[in-house]
Amino acid sequence: MAQRGLFVAVEGGDGAGKSGVIVALMRHLEARGVSALATREPGGTAEGEQLRALLLSGDGEAWDPRSELLLMTAARVQHVQHVIMPAVARGEVVVSDRFVGSTIAYQGAGRGLPLPLIRILHDQAVGGLLPDLTLVLDVDPRTGIARSRKRLDASAIDEARFEGLDLGFHDRVRSSFLDQAAQAPERHAVIDASLEPEAVQSAAIAAVDCLLA
Repeated sequence: MAQRGLFVAVEGGDGAGKSGVIVALMRHLEARGVSALATREPGGTAEGEQLRALLLSGDGEAWDPRSELLLMTAARVQHVQHVIMPAVARGEVVVSDRFVGSTIAYQGAGRGLPLPLIRILHDQAVGGLLPDLTLVLDVDPRTGIARSRKRLDASAIDEARFEGLDLGFHDRVRSSFLDQAAQAPERHAVIDASLEPEAVQSAAIAAVDCLLA
């Protein structure tokens, strides 16, 4: 029977550098001979990717926050059941671009939905699954949004719905990520994402190596 793998989530505001960190982590794990899988939320499955297209494009106020929460959770159920848990059971390291920490930050602190509602829904829908380690890439939203818009414009990707919301929203999201880390420091590593990408990626790799050890 395969030894249980690990589940790592990479969190942070828009433009924090999650994609670059995940690429660097996958290269590092491969070099170490560790079987690893990169995935993302919303997404990770065919159904989740369809919901992603609905959730991340268009007007920032298009969805009622409760509808947004339910769609995010529906995508997560598919993701957990068909991707994350099977890979962990096979002994792999799963690295996910966002997980429930983003729901707490964006739909909870950002949108104003009650945190008990989010937690109860998470418990009921996916058994309260939490990552073994959450990397929180922390950057001032003013810097992050500018980075994110530049990246989306360059790639012509229509996923800028949250970037279009006001800075107060993004400040609340950032505070939530830091609060989550402070409440469970044993499961979080906060990384200064205002540094050069190489430094951010090195810090993320060190945190994951510590978990593997």
